[in-house]
Amino acid sequence: MGIPIKVHITFLLILPIFALVFATNPQPYGFADIGSPVMTYGLSLLTTILLFVCVLLHELGHSYIAKGYGVEIKDITLMLLGGVSSMEEIPREPSHEFKMAFAGPLVSLIIGFVLLGINIAIASSVPSYNTTWVYLMVNILATINIVLAIFNLIPAFPMDGGRILRSIFARKMSYIKATHYAASVGKMFAFLMALVGVVSNLWLLLIAFFVYMGASEEDKSTTVTVSLEKYMVSDIMSEDVISVQPEMTVEELSHFMFENKHLGYPVIKGNSLKGIVTFTDIRNVLPHERYAVLVSDVMTTDVVTLPSSASAAEAFRIMTINNIGRILVMDNDNVKGILSRTDLMRSLMLLNE
Repeated sequence: MGIPIKVHITFLLILPIFALVFATNPQPYGFADIGSPVMTYGLSLLTTILLFVCVLLHELGHSYIAKGYGVEIKDITLMLLGGVSSMEEIPREPSHEFKMAFAGPLVSLIIGFVLLGINIAIASSVPSYNTTWVYLMVNILATINIVLAIFNLIPAFPMDGGRILRSIFARKMSYIKATHYAASVGKMFAFLMALVGVVSNLWLLLIAFFVYMGASEEDKSTTVTVSLEKYMVSDIMSEDVISVQPEMTVEELSHFMFENKHLGYPVIKGNSLKGIVTFTDIRNVLPHERYAVLVSDVMTTDVVTLPSSASAAEAFRIMTINNIGRILVMDNDNVKGILSRTDLMRSLMLLNE
């Protein structure tokens, strides 16, 4: 579907852990008593890879529905606790968000019950089939997919159930309030999960932490985004843009930053924008090299810009996606202002007051 699939470094850590779990557990949850160590660990690794293929299909289920509603999917990343679809935005229409959120668990349920059906059908016609490693592997994958679907339906962010719950609340109240209520339910589940985890399973404690942080982050980011949607970039940006020359040395720039109290500047030559330079760009330049290294050597030439008529919420979203602290505001190839994350947060604080 034109969606890049990425593997996070933590995925490479979880692969051997899952394989070890399958290899050390006896039937019906593992392959410890299936045969030789080579076969045991080989089947365990294969089952782990197939499991994450199912996780990928789960995420593609979300993405397929989202793309149908015009939502752009940046990528899907496989990581420690599963997969994450990076979407440019979540549909505000409650019915759209409900379908999009439910699509993932539905895919997992379909995979689980289809695999169970296949095992039952073959076992009924081939008596010895239920003693084979194929039967065991298919059974493990079917069970985990069903558990994965049920777990994702827990009404707590960042799980799919949290988005489903928000979509239900949003039919009767504002999107911010619906998010707040859904996040509160999620935090309650995280607290209960942590209590159970303390006395029984440390994995639950770790998951509870992620659930609590996910609920808090969703509540915060939604409040910021919806609040800023009413304003344009021109309402919040700083029009007094201080620029630097590409021929300036890094040593001169460091003094310039100290004097002007800003950590990022557009680099302009004549009337032409050449790039943007930030404190991050110069911090790794060694002290004895700062007199020889120029701004043009360290600046970022791929500058993220927005027109002054863009919404402040769009600016916040772009900053978050690209992990940057400021955006240049340009109209007709002319720099009109600069908008920083600090500007957005200060405006939001004043709006809340």
